[in-house]
Amino acid sequence: MKREGLDFLADNPLYTKRFAIYVGRRCRQATIKDIADELNLHWETVKTLEMQYMRAQLARAGTPAPKAIGIDEISIRKGHNYRIVVSDLIRGRPIWFGGEDRKEASMLQFYDWLGEKKTRGLRLAVMDMWKPFHNATVARAPQAAILFDKFHIMKHLGDALDTVRKAEYRRLSGRDRSYIKGQKYTLLSRRENLSLQGRQALKKVLAANKRLNTAYLLRESFGQLWDYEREGWARRFFENWRASLKWQRLKPYEEFAAMIERHWDGIAAYCKPENKVSLGFVEGLNNKIRVIQRRAYGLRDEEYLRLKVLTCMLPRL
Repeated sequence: MKREGLDFLADNPLYTKRFAIYVGRRCRQATIKDIADELNLHWETVKTLEMQYMRAQLARAGTPAPKAIGIDEISIRKGHNYRIVVSDLIRGRPIWFGGEDRKEASMLQFYDWLGEKKTRGLRLAVMDMWKPFHNATVARAPQAAILFDKFHIMKHLGDALDTVRKAEYRRLSGRDRSYIKGQKYTLLSRRENLSLQGRQALKKVLAANKRLNTAYLLRESFGQLWDYEREGWARRFFENWRASLKWQRLKPYEEFAAMIERHWDGIAAYCKPENKVSLGFVEGLNNKIRVIQRRAYGLRDEEYLRLKVLTCMLPRL
């Protein structure tokens, strides 16, 4: 007896490839449970068909040979359990998901996967100021310029502002304290993202507390650093910004300025024309991954999560 293979059948022989593609497309906008209920299928069947669809997407996308990469980590569950995500910044898609943590050995796994020839083709690596990522990249791709991500740097400055807010809340009492209470989101958000009510609350807080007003204005002005096209101008701006901290009694800001000084080369690299890439892609990808994780809540299949992350920016089949 000879068993004949039929090309139109999916990996699960009870369904056709066309049906598997339909299920995969539907799962891009809805949860497995929703699609299972809609099609009257077991959720494990829907998950299997979607994974087949995502593997077909990756096969069509081909093997990457990136010139500029973005490196970040995501938490996959509680307890400091991390995986590393590497993206091709020029093509705008994640290309690698792996590692056991966010240590240097895990980062080296990416370069092993990419291969020596393609690693030599890297020209830029964008990352946060996490030392293991930096060390692994310098070791394997010394020709690549290293650029520290603006959004992570501004997050550190936002944390410094929040530390000032907490210190002021502890220092004050009565009516002066009431202006600060419950205004963390208002202070840490960009002004253009606030509602009319939020802007009014911000104006009231800044008018009531001089130190918070100074800290807020310093944080808002620091973002100009990435507008300069020459390192000398950027350096002059930073020196002036740092000098303005004198006599302000803003210790968290002084610690932030010292951190910028230690990592200056990776920040000033953005001034070079060849390093002008979209710095918002990695942050946007992180937001997308958080949505994926919420939709897949309860699933412990890491391979499924890996496929979801790697295909989230690919066109549908």
